[in-house]
Amino acid sequence: MKFNKTTKMILSALFVALAYLFPFLTGQIAEIGAMLCPMHIPIFLCGFICGWQWGGAVGIAAPLLRSLTLGMPSLFPTAVCMAFELAAYGAFSGIIYRVLPRKKLYIYCTLIISMILGRLVWGAATFACLGIKGTAFSFSAFWAGAVTNAIPGIILQIVLIPIIVILTEKIRVNGRK
Repeated sequence: MKFNKTTKMILSALFVALAYLFPFLTGQIAEIGAMLCPMHIPIFLCGFICGWQWGGAVGIAAPLLRSLTLGMPSLFPTAVCMAFELAAYGAFSGIIYRVLPRKKLYIYCTLIISMILGRLVWGAATFACLGIKGTAFSFSAFWAGAVTNAIPGIILQIVLIPIIVILTEKIRVNGRK
C-alpha cells in the first residue's frame, strides 16, 4: 500500500492511540483480557499499512508511552521488553509484506513469521533485562509468556489482522480508480 508521508504519520498516530486504548477494553474481560495481547494488533496493522519504519517506531512508542503515563505495564523490564517485541512486529510485518507477493496467503505468512520473530525478540530482550536484574529467565517462562498465555491473542490476530489488511488494500485500490 502506498500512502504519502503525511498520511502515514496520521495513521501511525491513530495506531499509537489504539495501542494505548485497547488494553482498557480487553482489561474488562478478567479471565483472558491480557491474553488477547491488545497492543499487538495496531502495531501489526501499522507495519502492514504504513511500512516497516512506521511500524517499528509505533511499536517502540506505544508500550513506553503507556508505561510512562499510566504506570502500566511497569517500565522495567516489562515495557522495555514489550517495546523491543512490538518494534519487531511492526518492522518485520512491514518488511516481509513489502517483499512478498500481494496475495492473501502471503498476508498470513507475513503475520505468522512476524509473530514468531517478535516473540523471539521479546524472549531475548526479557532474558537480557532479567539478567541485568539478576533474575533467571527459563525456557518454560519464555514458552508460557510467548505462546501458552498468548493463545487467545494469537488466534485473534490471525483472524482479524488479515481481514483488515485485505479490506484496506481493497479500499486503497478502489481509491486509485
